[in-house]
Amino acid sequence: MARRHKRKGSAPLETKTNAMWGGRFAGGPSAAMSEINVSIDVDKRLWREDIAGSRAHAAMLADAGILSRADATAIARGLDAVARELEAGTFPFSAALEDIHMNVEARLEAKIGAPARRLHTARSRNDQVATDFRLWLRAALDALDGALAALMAALAEKAEAHAATVMPGFTHLQTAQPVTFGHHCLAYVEMLSRDRGRLADARARLNESPLGAAALAGTSFPIDRTATAKALGFARPMANSLDAVSARDFALEALAALAILQSHLSRLAEELVVWSSAPFAFVRLSDAFSTGSSIMPQKRNPDAAELVRAKTGRVAGAFQALLTVMKGLPLAYSKDMQEDKALVFEAVDAAALSLAAMAGMIADLKVDEARMRAAAGAGYATATDLADFLVRALDMPFREAHHVTGRIVAEAEKRALALEDLPLEVMQAVEPRIAKEVFRVLGPEASVRSRTSFGGTAPKNVARAAKSWRTRLAKEKGR
Repeated sequence: MARRHKRKGSAPLETKTNAMWGGRFAGGPSAAMSEINVSIDVDKRLWREDIAGSRAHAAMLADAGILSRADATAIARGLDAVARELEAGTFPFSAALEDIHMNVEARLEAKIGAPARRLHTARSRNDQVATDFRLWLRAALDALDGALAALMAALAEKAEAHAATVMPGFTHLQTAQPVTFGHHCLAYVEMLSRDRGRLADARARLNESPLGAAALAGTSFPIDRTATAKALGFARPMANSLDAVSARDFALEALAALAILQSHLSRLAEELVVWSSAPFAFVRLSDAFSTGSSIMPQKRNPDAAELVRAKTGRVAGAFQALLTVMKGLPLAYSKDMQEDKALVFEAVDAAALSLAAMAGMIADLKVDEARMRAAAGAGYATATDLADFLVRALDMPFREAHHVTGRIVAEAEKRALALEDLPLEVMQAVEPRIAKEVFRVLGPEASVRSRTSFGGTAPKNVARAAKSWRTRLAKEKGR
């Protein structure tokens, strides 16, 4: 049977200070205190989660006999009405009410009266905000996972189309060995796959419910925390009430994963900037992701890539900032933690926009295959192939082959010739046993075809891996 609380003689909420907590205070806060304390401009993004949490809490209170069915019904209908206002953009936000929790509760009371005052039974803003924040971040990570998959699919499609497109591979940004453009694209697919794994791990660990931990010690009311956890899609309630309200490692873990993700996007962005420059001209970004100059009419600036690169500072900075906020805080809740949401919101927004921009750039990217091929043949990129040939054909120790190849490269450089154009007699002057078969390994195409080891750049490897990724990602999308 529901425990009914008498409403007779109940006074209106205090107005001298904040109406939700001002009973202890004789005067109101200073202007500076009000400004530093208010968070509604930031945390109003949590309104859907706040209403969802309140719905679950009210239903549980009714099931536990703490709240009457009539009050629970009134609260549910009132929350629906408040949600409609928030969705329509007509909700009257008030800075005086500080945050989204108090704004929603005050608006609920305006709509349904006294029953609204019972909603906060057996909970605190401490467990309420922790619950809302976890719900919001869980949904944000799901959305980011989808955006990551879309970028991976764009890269895999480009890789399959260019499985045999030869380009120079670089170390120290110096020509190293020929690779294929498809192989290069798949390197980022692998990196982004690990990013998805880190975000999935963070999501799994945050998916526990703080609701019912109250301020820090739990509550004396006979609540059912498992029921509210289940209603909100959490795996379980958090096991310790102190930890439930004071933990922000779930946000830190997500930010750490996002910082790594953004660093990967930044590396790809940097390569697009370099590759689209006139000295390289390997790729061309579409008009949709380029800008011009106000003074130089010939310019095509890769601004989208540059801005993705720049947003790494925001994301990594958010992680460092929240880590600094949390590093010296005693248990349980401190108002310092109010800074968490602005940092996470900014990082998630930056990562989401970066993923969308990068997926668009990759999908529209035009590759100059001839330019890449010419660059792949320059800089003696097949020198390692020559050394490997000497090992295989002449049973020469690799260190000796390395030395012989270096002398041959020096001869080619002296004559301003590519290795494949160097006369056989010049090579034989360095190593007499070299036969004409050596020319089979010196072209860029021959070089990449020979790299058949698992994970190597051979076109057959690349085509197979690209197809596998496209199939896998398509199946995920179709679920």
